[in-house]
Amino acid sequence: MQSKTTDTPLANGAVAADAEPRMELAAFLEYVKTGRTLDTPAIHRLMDDMADEARRVTFRLNSAYHPMDEVRALLSELFGRPVPASLRVFPPLYADFGKNIHVGENVFINACCQFQDHGGVYIGDGCQIGHGVVFATLNHPLARSERRHTVPAPIRLGCDVWVGSNAAILPGVSIGDGAVVGAGAVVTRDVPPGVVVAGVPARVIKTIG
Repeated sequence: MQSKTTDTPLANGAVAADAEPRMELAAFLEYVKTGRTLDTPAIHRLMDDMADEARRVTFRLNSAYHPMDEVRALLSELFGRPVPASLRVFPPLYADFGKNIHVGENVFINACCQFQDHGGVYIGDGCQIGHGVVFATLNHPLARSERRHTVPAPIRLGCDVWVGSNAAILPGVSIGDGAVVGAGAVVTRDVPPGVVVAGVPARVIKTIG
């Protein structure tokens, strides 16, 4: 883990080291790949800073009409990298981190989707995401003494996955190529390729090849 302190000017002109440690974004993105608990002051400070930055971008995205090129430009700012020219998103879109969302070619994301992407959200080519889908990559320990912390795990969608409106995809879930997630489903475990899942918790109800 990498962290640093910053200098804060004092009233008398002196400079004091900031008592709050800071972590670099690149170090955080490597750290979450380990799946270890997010439980240090440096990590919490970075998460707060990124949440503020994500809100600044999403408020601009969601507060007015933008042509699709402008939508993609704002999403590139939110994600911290250029998004594909084939990406289509109907705002509003919400993210409380933003810098760990990865999308392939020819992806469509409908309105009101929510990305809790600290642990990583990976959306493959040709995916279609319905209204109000939630991607949650953080969980809390069950122990009351530890519940204020979070544990990251990535969500991965293969190619040509269709996620129905108001579905929730939980931490660590992978969804195979061509699978369909029914509206309102809560996906708690991996989904094989070429099946339809539905329900709470989601289960396989049909094979579509």
